[in-house]
Amino acid sequence: MTDYILAWQCVGCGKIEAPQPCIGVCRDRKILMVSKDEHDAVAAQLQHARSLVRMAIDMLGRVAHSTPKQGQWERSYRALQEQARASIAALEAGPS
Repeated sequence: MTDYILAWQCVGCGKIEAPQPCIGVCRDRKILMVSKDEHDAVAAQLQHARSLVRMAIDMLGRVAHSTPKQGQWERSYRALQEQARASIAALEAGPS
C-alpha cells in the first residue's frame, strides 16, 4: 500500500511544506507526495508492463500479418508457435 504525504506547494515559487501550510505569504495548494523508493518501484513496474504490451503487440502483429504460402500453413503455424513460446518465456523471465 502506498503511503501518501500531504504537503502544500506554492503555486508561485513552487516551495513545498509539510505537514501544514505556511504562514500565508504564499498561495498554497494541497498536493500528495510519495517516497522516491515507491515512485521508482512503480516506474519500474510501468516500464516492465509497457515492454510486455510491446512484446504482445509485436507477436499479434506477426500473427495478423502473416500469410503462409500454399501448402505451408502448418510450417508457418509452428514457426509462430515457437515465436510465441519464446515471447512467453521472455515475459516469465521478468525484466531484462
